[in-house]
Amino acid sequence: MHTPFALKNDDSRSAWLFWLVATVVLFAGLGLRDPWPADEPRFALVARQMVESGQWLFPMRGDELYPDKPPLFMWLQAAFYALTGQLRVAFLLPSLLAALGTLWLVRDLGRRLWSAQAGTYAAWALLFALQFTWQAKRAQIDPTVTFFITLSVYSLLRHLLRGPDWRFWALGWFAAGLGVISKGVGVVALLVLLPAAWAQWRGWNGVASMRGAKFWLGPVALLLPLALWLVPMLLAVNASDDPALRAYADNILLKQTAKRYADPWHHHQPFWYFIQIALTQWLPAVAALPWVLRPWRDALRARDARILLPLAWVALVLLFFSLSSGKREVYIMPALPMLCLAMGPYLPEILAKAWPRRIAFGIALGLSALLAIAGAMVVLGEPGFERTLEDARGVAHGADPLGAMLLAIGAFGLAAVAWLRAGRGAAALAWVLSGLWVGVSLIGYPLLNDASSARGLMQRAGARIGPEAELGLVAWKEQNLLMADRPAQTFGFLRPADEQLRDAQAWQAQAPATRWLLVERAALSACVDWSQAENLGISNRREWWLVPARAACQHP
Repeated sequence: MHTPFALKNDDSRSAWLFWLVATVVLFAGLGLRDPWPADEPRFALVARQMVESGQWLFPMRGDELYPDKPPLFMWLQAAFYALTGQLRVAFLLPSLLAALGTLWLVRDLGRRLWSAQAGTYAAWALLFALQFTWQAKRAQIDPTVTFFITLSVYSLLRHLLRGPDWRFWALGWFAAGLGVISKGVGVVALLVLLPAAWAQWRGWNGVASMRGAKFWLGPVALLLPLALWLVPMLLAVNASDDPALRAYADNILLKQTAKRYADPWHHHQPFWYFIQIALTQWLPAVAALPWVLRPWRDALRARDARILLPLAWVALVLLFFSLSSGKREVYIMPALPMLCLAMGPYLPEILAKAWPRRIAFGIALGLSALLAIAGAMVVLGEPGFERTLEDARGVAHGADPLGAMLLAIGAFGLAAVAWLRAGRGAAALAWVLSGLWVGVSLIGYPLLNDASSARGLMQRAGARIGPEAELGLVAWKEQNLLMADRPAQTFGFLRPADEQLRDAQAWQAQAPATRWLLVERAALSACVDWSQAENLGISNRREWWLVPARAACQHP
């Protein structure tokens, strides 16, 4: 079997190679960084507060309830934090393990529907798709919900195309329910039933029945994970007279689901937005489309449901998210595994052609040269480029090491393309992308962490005020509270900054000798005595000031 790493025919050795590369690429850098914005510090903060407070039912962000997302992803982070005691490790484990699980599902389903070779090629295509790898190494919800949606589609296809198997039918619905309590969109997995029903109506062979009493195993299984969360949550809300809990229930059940889809209040994009996302962020896998369209057409003409069901489902997912005006690039990520699955049977023949190999080689060469040139410009002291990098990343004294990292990754890539040459263009591209992800993870994470995570800012604040002082946060971001070296006082998160500042100054006035405020520059009122306040610098593109009581405005 010819894989991107050119291993000889041996299914067992091919499997070991794939999982070795996947594990190295995905897990490189684990434990070398803290949560980075956007989103990562928020979920990690909620998870840590669950463990520390023992209250897991209602997610908390500081002193406020966090109603924007269902709790399953944060439960997973909290569970790993409770097991490991290391937040730097725990916050990434759900995404990394979900990515490995998604790769296994694609590889196994390709093997069952076609051959081990088809499954292997589909998994390689998914592993190196830019959006998949980038998101897998981020602690956002999307890799986890992608796993649950892929598990749902995998299980439903096991029943529909290799069934009937009513256990997998039930598992498919159950996994969709887990997707719902991860991000609310898990039900999109069930859209695969529409092309399946159409194929049955048109008399296509090889599609198992969805009729009969056992059909209802699915809807019941869908409700189980929802009930495990909603029943105790709603019982607790009904037993309480706290209006904040009732507002939480209304928000999470209505505003963040149906209203967010039908009448979104941010991330507005045109209808075709996801087409450009797929054509760029799904590279290099999507580059095979010109060569796979004709085989797909022939398979559909031959009434091959193995191609119809995953491809039609991908199209339905793209359509579903395109119909809402609120769009983010990660919304369509769950469709990527099934696209790679449908490509898997044809990738060996495609990669045997000259032009696909040349294109892959050209991408590998161009990317390596670009990284090497950018790194050399920083290392050799091109001021404009170095200043741009420093401003973008907030690493005033870290541009040279970052330049050296880019130069090293680029040099590695150039060596790989020189060794493999155009005849093995896919292998060259795999080596270049592996070097990029591993290099950024092992070198870039430590270099960028203090600036990106706010650890450096919070360490400076803690060192300045001393170990006995108390710290209050105003107009804060989740990374500030997460990285604080002591329990910090907060005054709401979503409240207007002027209200936060007013309450913070009242709190500070109760013990002016030992209480300090860390405030974003934009939230400071004009009457602050700037000569008494201290500028702690820029973190996450915001300017932060440390304000003692003697510098604060006094309010009646």
